Amino acid sequence: MKNILSFIIMLLCGASIHAMSIGQQADSAYNAEDYRLAIELYNKSIAQEGRSSNILYNLGNAYYRADKPGKAVVNYERALRLDPTNEDARTNLEFVKSHIQDRPEDDTAFLAKLHHSIIGSMTANSWAWTAFVMFIILMGAVALYIFSTNVTMRKTGFFGGIVLLVLFAYTLVVASDATSAASSHETAVVIAPTSQLSSTPRAAKTAQDKVVTIHEGTSVEIVDSVPTPDDPVSPMWYNVKINNATKAWLRASDVERI
Repeated sequence: MKNILSFIIMLLCGASIHAMSIGQQADSAYNAEDYRLAIELYNKSIAQEGRSSNILYNLGNAYYRADKPGKAVVNYERALRLDPTNEDARTNLEFVKSHIQDRPEDDTAFLAKLHHSIIGSMTANSWAWTAFVMFIILMGAVALYIFSTNVTMRKTGFFGGIVLLVLFAYTLVVASDATSAASSHETAVVIAPTSQLSSTPRAAKTAQDKVVTIHEGTSVEIVDSVPTPDDPVSPMWYNVKINNATKAWLRASDVERI
């Protein structure tokens, strides 16, 4: 009798597990602190069911818990590209980046940082709709200036229209930049524990070839690439920018594109 009951319980447990989606199984593995299994299941879920900001955020958490901060940064960034309003992903991304060893100095100009921050505050579609609404209001201001017989209202329409025209133009720029940023693959993240930057697309052989060592989790901008079939480690090298002052080569196998 006990054997029959045990068999029934096993069947019920097996049916329950089978009924769970892959994402739910990944969540269970994560909660059980089996982070490697969680990573495998989250990736399987993405392959079968597609990406979402939340599942990429969860995958980033699993990679961080598995002591892979570079992979964590990659997936937090991907989550934010799908949904810039995912504050949990943004918070965790900033936390992981704050613990990157020897972080390169960010020498980006203030206005460029502000523009980038504005771009990342909403999705490209949201910015496109904002531009559309801004255009409608602009047309209303133009109509007010043309058809109103009240001097004050005409002045309001004229000067308000100028302000709205500037805002509309900037919103179009932001929407365009947000679209480009969402589909761009020029940014990559170091996923190797360390990566040696070189002045040439080959492993540094002399002190003159070496530029600097960067660590896992560091973001780089890919400028160019060169195939290196003779390199036994990486068949491709990337010419990258760390910031506006540092430009060098590194192995493509050391980074992952966002």
